[in-house]
Amino acid sequence: MTFLSLNTVEHLDLRRDIITTANRMNTAGINYGKSGNVSARTPEGSCGSGFLVTPTGIEYDVTKPEQIVLMDWDGEHQGSTLPSSEWRFHRDIYLARPDVGAVVHTHAIYATTLACQHRGIPPFHYMVAIAGGRDIRCAPYATFGTQALSEHAVAALEGRRACLLAHHGMIACGSDLKTALMVAIEVEVLAKMYWHALQLGELTHLSDAEMDVVIEKFKTYGQQPAPAN
Repeated sequence: MTFLSLNTVEHLDLRRDIITTANRMNTAGINYGKSGNVSARTPEGSCGSGFLVTPTGIEYDVTKPEQIVLMDWDGEHQGSTLPSSEWRFHRDIYLARPDVGAVVHTHAIYATTLACQHRGIPPFHYMVAIAGGRDIRCAPYATFGTQALSEHAVAALEGRRACLLAHHGMIACGSDLKTALMVAIEVEVLAKMYWHALQLGELTHLSDAEMDVVIEKFKTYGQQPAPAN
């Protein structure tokens, strides 16, 4: 494969955006230390080069753009810096989902608490639809960094923009880094609300019909009309 040059302005900007997103995960309180990881499809990633992913074992606040690892679809990487141990599910999500341009993985406290009980997030609140469907699934457990975990994650993300990982954390996706991070933050807020609500007992869920209405409304949620000429 032909790797993009670090001197390419678009590529360098994307590396910096990945570092910024990783630091924002920690600032937002949905991730801690060196845990979690972030990736983005390269500009030519849909048909050629691949994706960029955070390195393993390097604190985000000292990560340099050249340490963000460029990978191809065969799992090969450029340079001596090793990619995140979770690069497989990043790659496989991109291969399965042409609509995804960025992936954020965190060990957020409330999402992970639910995942440790093998609980997904049901339609207890209409904002669950922010993840793209009627619920947020929890993928079965598999050892971190394995192909089995990747396959579980891809299945749990079918028709969704987020999922939980049993005994592990969460994954959130988006068309770009800003959207993926937004989804991750929203999922953690929902997980926190759901955990607190469960202290009062099991919850009533919104119907499939109502969630379908919300999902449809979310397709234009937050969009502003074009200014008049």
